[in-house]
Amino acid sequence: MQAGMPAVQSRASGTLALQSAMPTIPFCKFHGFGNDYIVIERDDVPGDLRLGELAKAICHRHIGAGSDGIAVIGPNAGGTADFFCEIVNPDGSVAGFSGNGTRCAVAYLNYKNIWTAPTLTLRTRSGEKRFERLNTDENGFVFRAEIGQPKFSPAEVPFLSEPGAAATGFPDDDRVVDYHLEVAGGPVSVSCVNVGNPVACIFVDEFPNDWRGIGRSLEVHSAFPARANIVFVKTIDRADIEIRIWERGAGETSASGTCSAGSAVLSAFTGRTDRHVKVHSPGGVTDVLWRDDDEILLTGRAELSYCGEWPLAQARP
Repeated sequence: MQAGMPAVQSRASGTLALQSAMPTIPFCKFHGFGNDYIVIERDDVPGDLRLGELAKAICHRHIGAGSDGIAVIGPNAGGTADFFCEIVNPDGSVAGFSGNGTRCAVAYLNYKNIWTAPTLTLRTRSGEKRFERLNTDENGFVFRAEIGQPKFSPAEVPFLSEPGAAATGFPDDDRVVDYHLEVAGGPVSVSCVNVGNPVACIFVDEFPNDWRGIGRSLEVHSAFPARANIVFVKTIDRADIEIRIWERGAGETSASGTCSAGSAVLSAFTGRTDRHVKVHSPGGVTDVLWRDDDEILLTGRAELSYCGEWPLAQARP
C-alpha cells in the first residue's frame, strides 16, 4: 500500500494542475430576497462567447452554479451613466431590466470596491436607473433605485387584444385593466404595465392552487408578443400586498424587483392601495413608492452568497 501511494498522489497532483490551467470566468453570486443573480464583469467574458449560452449553462440549478439570471456589468460606452448592465435569463433570453438583478450588480461593484460613491447611474436596455446606497452591513447592502415611470399603453406593455374579449378601459383609455384572457385553467382577468419589463397582474382573494400552471401558460400567451412576467396579487390593506411570481424566462421566483414594482403600481392605479406599498413575497419585503411625478422608487437588499470561477469549457454549447 505504501509503495502505491506516491503514484496516486502524483496522479491527483496532475489532475489539480490540469484543472488550475483551465480557463475560467470569475463571478460572484448575490441575491435579493432569494432572487439570485450571478454577476460577471463583461471584460472577463470572451468576445466569441454568447451571453445566452453562458446564462443557460451557469444558471442551471443541477449542473450549473444555479441562479435566476446573470448580470453582466461593464463600462458604459458614452452617455452619462457610470456602467452598463445586461440581464440575461436562465433560458438565454435577454431581459430589458431586473430590479433585483441590477441591485445585485451594483452590490458587486461596491463589494469589489470598483465603485465606492453613495450614488451610481446604471444604463440598462430599458434606460438609465439611479441607485443610492442606504446601508451596508456584514450581510450585504441596501439600495434605493429610481427605475423610471410606468407605461400603461398596450403598445408599450406590449399587449395584443383578442377579438371579442371583454375589458375595462381598453382600448378607449389606452390601458389594459381587468382584461379577460382564456388559459387552460379557465378565464383570468389581467391588468398590465411595463416597468422596464412587461408585468401582468391577476388580483385574487386567495392564491389559486395552480397559480404556477396559470403563470406558465400566461407567460407565453399570444396576447404577450414579448412574453410577460405574471404576478398574482392579494391585497392586505392600503399599504401592503402579497404576491406570487412567475417570471418571464425564469419561472417561479421568491422575489422580483420589477414584479414588485408592477404589482404595487397597478394596485394603486386600480384604487386598491395607496402609492407607497410594501410588497410581501416568499423571499421578503420590497418597499415600492410610486411618486406623484410618476417615478418609481424601489428599495431592497442585495446579499452576497459566494464568489467562484466557472470553467469556460462548460459555458460553450
